[in-house]
Amino acid sequence: MLMPLSAQISETIHPAGRFFRLHRRHDCRWWGARSSKVVLSPLRATGAGNDAPSGDNVKKRKIAEHIILLRAKPSVSDAEEKDMLDYLYTCQYQMRGILTVSLGRIEDPNSENFTHAVFMRFQQKEDIAKFQSSAYYSKVLDDYVKPVSYGLVSVDFESEVEDDITPLFRRGEDFNYGVEFMLLISFSETASKEAVEDALAHLQNLIMQYSSFIVQATLGCCLNHIDNGYSHAAVVRFPSLDDFKLFRGSIEYKDMWASKFHQVTVRSLDLYFIVDPVGNQLM
Repeated sequence: MLMPLSAQISETIHPAGRFFRLHRRHDCRWWGARSSKVVLSPLRATGAGNDAPSGDNVKKRKIAEHIILLRAKPSVSDAEEKDMLDYLYTCQYQMRGILTVSLGRIEDPNSENFTHAVFMRFQQKEDIAKFQSSAYYSKVLDDYVKPVSYGLVSVDFESEVEDDITPLFRRGEDFNYGVEFMLLISFSETASKEAVEDALAHLQNLIMQYSSFIVQATLGCCLNHIDNGYSHAAVVRFPSLDDFKLFRGSIEYKDMWASKFHQVTVRSLDLYFIVDPVGNQLM
């Protein structure tokens, strides 16, 4: 049984290092309340038929999403990179609480110079803490991650998915390949509650508008905001690179960002990587 959990966001860190207070506590409750209606697991992901329940009739389940961002050293070899990714991927077979993992090399340059990203889904946020403090994960970091990378950053948030094996564990053909898109946002302290809510609503509505091009999307308020400087996060799985480019390159997405997010955010980061099956052998 998963326990209902709520994120509490009150402060974050400005890129320059100054602490400032955000209007996020009520905003997080707002997003969480609305997300049960729009968190996306389209029919292609659930395998549902025409008679399947939809919308608010679909039973949802709380989950905790964990993002790891890495900066690989320039000297890393192909073999070292493969070992790092394989061992991170196969953590799900060595530890309880991990529902699914995807990872890969970030495709485009970004302002934070991250080169690799890992996405993990846990049953609840307490499982993330257990994972991070486990001896097995510490050994993976010490032996295969830290020697070839630096500046690890993690971002955690809670969301919901349909309470079914396929969307919960991200199983099936639709999840074997595709593109994982990660969007991290920090809102300005001067942004009004209404402006923040309006921006988030437009993002959710756009995801729903492009649901036929999306396998699954989860959105939520960051739990470890003081550590990473981001207040909100989203993870969107696309079935192909073409579908992802159609979404991010659309006039609707660009207009949304320019008119709704640009004026109210102090920091944002969007990353994506190609999903390929890895870690077939247990380490």
